[in-house]
Amino acid sequence: MPLGNAMCVMAPLSRGPSGASVALPGMLGCGYPHPVVCSRPLSADRSYAAAGVSLAVADGVVGRLRAAVESTGAQGFGAFAGLYPLDDRRLLAASMDSIGTKPIVAKPRGALRNCGADMAAHCINDVITCGAEPLFLLDYMAASRIDLEEVAELVEGAAAVCREAGVALIGGETAELPGVYREGELDFAATCVGIVARDELVDGSTVEAGDVVIGFPSAGVHANGFTLVRRMLEDEDYDGDDLLAPTRLYLDEARALRGRAKAFAHVTGGGILGNLSRVVPDGLRAELDWDAWERPPVFEWLARHVEEDELRRVFNLGIGWCAVVSEAQPGELAIGRIE
Repeated sequence: MPLGNAMCVMAPLSRGPSGASVALPGMLGCGYPHPVVCSRPLSADRSYAAAGVSLAVADGVVGRLRAAVESTGAQGFGAFAGLYPLDDRRLLAASMDSIGTKPIVAKPRGALRNCGADMAAHCINDVITCGAEPLFLLDYMAASRIDLEEVAELVEGAAAVCREAGVALIGGETAELPGVYREGELDFAATCVGIVARDELVDGSTVEAGDVVIGFPSAGVHANGFTLVRRMLEDEDYDGDDLLAPTRLYLDEARALRGRAKAFAHVTGGGILGNLSRVVPDGLRAELDWDAWERPPVFEWLARHVEEDELRRVFNLGIGWCAVVSEAQPGELAIGRIE
């Protein structure tokens, strides 16, 4: 499980033989575990675990690697972005992620560029949860055999989001790894770095009972849960735009709420409640009104195949970003309260 919402001091990343940044497996920012993709075959069971992704194994990653990570000077796991002191007034904020298995669905449907946009928006969204301004992005693309058109689609998709956010795409790494990836497989990952003044840090520490959770719509599935999506596509096809729509960028929303928001949550793997739990202090929890918003059609399709509890645990269900505030203002979508 994520271990609280303490500020992290992020140690420098190690470097691979080719000069690419290397992150600890399964860790995001200051160590929040990603779902771990397992090699077992797909099952008739309609769950994320049966589809091949173990959230339980991901939880265990933190305990196993915690001592090694903290020995470098890092403190606390659970935030969306790791923080490193730049000086006595400012902190660097950094996060990294990959697009997971979405390209397996997107590539044959001609939507690989969306995956590049996913990558940039996902990392930027993670960094801005702490109140930071995003500065730059580095990317990493790996495959058994590099296809120039595929690389161009991914990078151009990421660059479009970077231009929208005012973020510089300053470099990256492209690796051809036959024997590691099967023919036709690829992975795309990125790291975003931003900056935040210490006195403007948003860390959830002031969240209290009675606060309101306001939600902001997602464009669809975004980039999490595609191992389970792929399993469902074997039973019934779905071709709505919200299946492969790129992750929505929430930079404007975050900027507008600075000074009001006590916490931000980017809704990725783990669903709405799972990600809110990363920013709510111990002893408190978010209670949601699941009927407060209309779900995009893709989740109605998924609901024909997956139990409601599993849908809530895996997917964003139409809410891609949350803010915790003292009270909602007219026009804001209140989806729950802190108790």
